[in-house]
Amino acid sequence: MAVPLSGAGHPSVDPGIGASTVDELIASESEFLQRFKYCYGCDAETFERDIVDPIRRYASYVNLLPATADNFFCSAGGLFRLGLEVAFFALQGTDAHIVSGRATITVRKELEPRWRQATFLAGLCSELHRTLSHATVTDEQGNEWPAYLVPLTVWLERREARRFFVRWIANAPDSRGLGLFALPHIVSPEAMQHLAEANHVVVPQMLASMTGIPLLHEQSILIELVKRSAALVIDRDLAASAHRYGRPILGAHIERYLLDAMRHLVAAHPAWSPNTERSRVWLGAEGLFIVWPNAAAEIRKVLEDDELRGIPKAPETIVEILTAAGVLVAPPEGQACWSILPPGNSSALEAIRLASPDILLTGQTRPVDALAQPLVARAVTAPSRVAGATNAAAQSAPIVPAPTAPRARAASPRAAATEPRSAPDAAAGGPEPHEPQPDAQGALDLDPPPAPPIEAVAPSRQFALKAPLRLVPQVRQALQAAIATMNNDARSAIAVTVASGVFVPVSHFKAHSIDVSVALRALADVDMLVGTKDRRPRTYQHDIGGQEQAGVIVRPAHIEGLDPTDFQTPT
Repeated sequence: MAVPLSGAGHPSVDPGIGASTVDELIASESEFLQRFKYCYGCDAETFERDIVDPIRRYASYVNLLPATADNFFCSAGGLFRLGLEVAFFALQGTDAHIVSGRATITVRKELEPRWRQATFLAGLCSELHRTLSHATVTDEQGNEWPAYLVPLTVWLERREARRFFVRWIANAPDSRGLGLFALPHIVSPEAMQHLAEANHVVVPQMLASMTGIPLLHEQSILIELVKRSAALVIDRDLAASAHRYGRPILGAHIERYLLDAMRHLVAAHPAWSPNTERSRVWLGAEGLFIVWPNAAAEIRKVLEDDELRGIPKAPETIVEILTAAGVLVAPPEGQACWSILPPGNSSALEAIRLASPDILLTGQTRPVDALAQPLVARAVTAPSRVAGATNAAAQSAPIVPAPTAPRARAASPRAAATEPRSAPDAAAGGPEPHEPQPDAQGALDLDPPPAPPIEAVAPSRQFALKAPLRLVPQVRQALQAAIATMNNDARSAIAVTVASGVFVPVSHFKAHSIDVSVALRALADVDMLVGTKDRRPRTYQHDIGGQEQAGVIVRPAHIEGLDPTDFQTPT
């Protein structure tokens, strides 16, 4: 019920949130509590002590606070519901795992109840830090809730406040460690002591899960269960929120899983050892760089092994999420990635740059010294000279109409099948000046060209999709649109021919509002892709317009206008 703000001279437009009592909150989730009882499987006294009491304390602390401003669980009571759902699914997951598997039966009998309770508590408090880092809560008179000192419900009762107001902090960092300062309000000292009895691992694992600081050299079932449950619950809420139009805010929760995967790779993967030969990770005076998109495959592999929901597949999406979260530094204007030249490399590599090296390197056992030499490659200022060479080659080359050559090149609208090179290089380095390359012909067009050469570069055939009837209609339409661009200007084509077929970027499916995994699975089911094994599609990297993009290769037999015998058969 709305309450007039009689004490305020200038009432706020924000109506606020009506305060609730703990009993009301518990009653609203009575069915959920019954599910906890069936899952935990114990007597009434133990259930009250281990499950109900922490839930009541959690309800008292968060009251009806939303979890986020406009993303997942953003309605009143969202944070309470989020904690309950993550706790339930994490607790349910313990039934399928044996913790402390190397211990004796007697030890496991003592530890298993503690592991299950700790997993429940870690899930319940997994987003507790948001009360301290993401929002400020005030009452009707503008007094601020001292979140470190007292639960919200207790404070509102002391102030006799019937409503509270939430002011969200813009660009708040994801400081998960702050949740430890609120933990004593949820977990009593007696419960913490019970978890620590006869062992030295349960409490550290629980706290590591809450703070988001993984134990890099020790596998933890508890941490994995909570992480997987949180991803599942948040992904389900985002999908079910009918009032949210468009895509959710990037970086709201996914960046934590990406960073965990990267930290795991730095600690365990040989190719991620910083500043070593052929490493993915380079630390220099300018900062920490990760070779991209080469590193994306390892990150995806770790996330797929963790079976996390809602995790992006495309390298471009990963970069977008991390940039929006403030983890990455944007490259110079006009560039998709940073260009670095590590020691021992003769050519520059594309890389992403982290905002701080400590994001990945904090807690590593081996200290990493920054390289003395600069890593960032100098920008190449030679395009004008290349263009000049192209024009010179074009002026010196006699115009020889060759009607068959352009038709042969029509099957490769943008690049040769085996050697994709940029057009200026091809024109400048062509060994036979009497046969102008596509861009050389474009340079000739600056002068009034004869009519025959212009007619010669026009495609002599039309390309179209030949897909099985059972292909998903939305995927068929998107693929048709990509293949149709091969009939227009080669420089604007989305699909390009490569050695074994036609390369289509996965970003094209995203642009048509199709989930990339759905599109790849649909194409693999009808056997249209190169490299498919056991109905698992394989993605490739290819340079398009000077940018390395991830995509799939469609078999040439499914493209009308192409001769499959002109392409390599993949092994």
